[in-house]
Amino acid sequence: MTVARKTISERLAQLEAQRKTLQIRLGKQERAIDTRRKVLIGALVLHRLEHDHDVQIGGGLAAWLRSELPKFLTRDGDRDLFDDLLEPRPHDPSLGNIGNGSAV
Repeated sequence: MTVARKTISERLAQLEAQRKTLQIRLGKQERAIDTRRKVLIGALVLHRLEHDHDVQIGGGLAAWLRSELPKFLTRDGDRDLFDDLLEPRPHDPSLGNIGNGSAV
């Protein structure tokens, strides 16, 4: 019984397929890490807005977000997610109840 050996070109093709598979896996892993970082940063920001009664932090952060978010959000559906934050509340500079309270 003889074992057929793969040609060099067959081995190269197999290695290229493995490389592509690993490249796809790496891309998914990097996107997952990026998403997790964004979720954690967002949770921190929402937590500060909800719980920090220090006007310098809560109020300053809220004012900055009201200024920057409209420029950053390009889709109407995305803007709708932040209606509660984008509406100025002059009587509450810390914006006491942003979101649903599920931040960190």
